[in-house]
Amino acid sequence: MEIIPVIDLLDGAVVRARQGERARYRPIETPLSPTSDPIDVARGLLSLHPFATIYVADLDAIAGKPDNRHALVRLRAAFAHVTFWVDNGIATLSAAEAWLDERLGDLVLGSETQADAELVRRFADDERIALSLDFRAQAFLGPPELLDDPSCWPQRVIAMTLARVGSGAGPDLERLTAIQEAASGREVYAAGGVRHAGDLANLARSGVAGVLVASCLHDGCLNGEDLGAF
Repeated sequence: MEIIPVIDLLDGAVVRARQGERARYRPIETPLSPTSDPIDVARGLLSLHPFATIYVADLDAIAGKPDNRHALVRLRAAFAHVTFWVDNGIATLSAAEAWLDERLGDLVLGSETQADAELVRRFADDERIALSLDFRAQAFLGPPELLDDPSCWPQRVIAMTLARVGSGAGPDLERLTAIQEAASGREVYAAGGVRHAGDLANLARSGVAGVLVASCLHDGCLNGEDLGAF
């Protein structure tokens, strides 16, 4: 099971995510980094464990504001050995193709920003693409056909439970099981709610391909030994 740390970018800084309520996000304060600059935070995360992948959510771009491309360029240059998964709100074919041509990382298509299932369907066989199925409470954020038609899903699917991000509520195992059953052998990644190594153990037993984490790293609830065990 792969463990993937998350960096949330807002106005060029890394912020602390809490339950998907983006108006409450503030620049992160963490013992892993002296500042909220993305380079410092990424370096701090990598000091815990040699992560192969880092997930980046460009919250400005997702909200339709000017993006944090400059920060992504800096991250890519500073950590060339790391693969970045980037959710930046892209919802059109031309924007997706242009972004992939820049080779800044793999592209995460978030369901909350899609108008329909067509863009995801277009990239279903592209190994550079991941789909984030976004949920808030029990509500699916996105076009219903995207959730109802797993045949259009790419090989990597993220079950993103926004209400559990930074909440300490634990992973949503019931939703994960439902998505795994629908995914028909695709790689499913859990996101939201991980508190400690016990949660990682439960997720590993569930058979997920990986898990996205953030708060538990900055709070010291997962250490290098915990991470290495998975």
